[in-house]
Amino acid sequence: MYQYRYVSVTGEGISATKFREHQEIIDRCAQEGWRYAGWVPTHISGGEIVKIDLIFEKEVCEHE
Repeated sequence: MYQYRYVSVTGEGISATKFREHQEIIDRCAQEGWRYAGWVPTHISGGEIVKIDLIFEKEVCEHE
């Protein structure tokens, strides 16, 4: 069984949204034992992705 963590990241910029902190978040979560699993857009405005959720997973023992 897996446990999931979602971390929201908001982009910066006006005409071209840029995400800057994603690498640090992925590295920090990896140090905590989480595996990066993917991302999903959570807010789109004017055809641009403004906010995303980074998805992390960790295997957990079913007996705990």
